[in-house]
Amino acid sequence: MHELSICQALIEQVEAIARERQAVRVLHIRIGVGPLSGVEPQLLEHAFYIARADTIAADAQLDITALPIRVRCRQCSQLSDAQPAKLICGHCGDWHTQLISGDELLLSQVELVQDIAGR
Repeated sequence: MHELSICQALIEQVEAIARERQAVRVLHIRIGVGPLSGVEPQLLEHAFYIARADTIAADAQLDITALPIRVRCRQCSQLSDAQPAKLICGHCGDWHTQLISGDELLLSQVELVQDIAGR
């Protein structure tokens, strides 16, 4: 399951952010997942609980937001939403489109608890 290795990389990134900001705990991690990213959100969520063990994010909650598929039409230049198996222009119906979004996995927000005592 490659979702576990993705979560391990995510935790490493979150730990680096936490160190940089001198945090003592991570409360929430918010990510966006596009339907064409190759990542299954449910498997990612299950893998997250394994990957976070014994880290600064051990008690963190993971919030996953589904990101839309957006295409730009090469015929009419319009942006429109599309479906995974139907990347056609929503304006003119042409199939000559360029994928703008929907294949990403983005870390969008990390909520931290900082050590305000300076310890």
